[in-house]
Amino acid sequence: MNIKINGEKVQTNLSTILAIQAAFYPEIKTPVRILNGFQTSENLEITEGDELFFIEKGKFPKQEEFEAMLSARHTPHVYEKVKQGRVAIAGLGGLGSNIAILLARTGIGHLHLVDFDVVEPSNLNRQQYKIRHLGMHKTEAMKAELQEINPFVTVEIDTVRVTQENARELFADDDIICEAFDTPEAKALLINEIAGHFPQKKIVSGSGMAGYESSNLIQTKKSIGNLYLCGDGVTNAKVGRGLMAPRVAICAGHEANMILRLLLGQETV
Repeated sequence: MNIKINGEKVQTNLSTILAIQAAFYPEIKTPVRILNGFQTSENLEITEGDELFFIEKGKFPKQEEFEAMLSARHTPHVYEKVKQGRVAIAGLGGLGSNIAILLARTGIGHLHLVDFDVVEPSNLNRQQYKIRHLGMHKTEAMKAELQEINPFVTVEIDTVRVTQENARELFADDDIICEAFDTPEAKALLINEIAGHFPQKKIVSGSGMAGYESSNLIQTKKSIGNLYLCGDGVTNAKVGRGLMAPRVAICAGHEANMILRLLLGQETV
């Protein structure tokens, strides 16, 4: 029968996972075994067209094996599509830094990070930075983090403040723009500029994720045109109600998942 082992086409008469591992990868002593996207420790039967991966636990594989493994762990044919995606993340705070990491783990091929600010201590309660990043520009710190997660994602950075004068040029080459700013004024500026000059581009935005209200209030909704809104739309930060990691991360998950759905052509909410 014809199967794939670590991304390579192979013809074999062997019919179980352990038999195939013994024949093709006997040197792997502590393997992670993945059959058709599912990690298993059982000695399962193999059938025509199956995909098998044997990866040494704790060891970083070659690029071909790494990408094939990501492809196998996702739903079939997802990775091939998301690898072609070009996504901009405008704002690398609580929302943007979480979204960037989720998209890198998903294997988005090209990420464009835009922010002017530096990492400071109060960011550490909800943003994906570490003490060693304090004082660094968020764009540079996040690029370094993403390269440690998935070095095969192309990461482009622009360490600038988004203005009415530069917005069109900054995001001209991006398919999807993720708005992750803190202030209503910055949000409105970016959305208006992109929607007004690039009506075909998709915009994913967040609003209403402060405090510790119910997680279930955060939703994803399609607004006018190609604008998608994530959050509860109400619970904004104010005196006595700050931004905290859990609810911010939930909203970031909504935005990242909507971006993934858009790249896969799933535009309905």
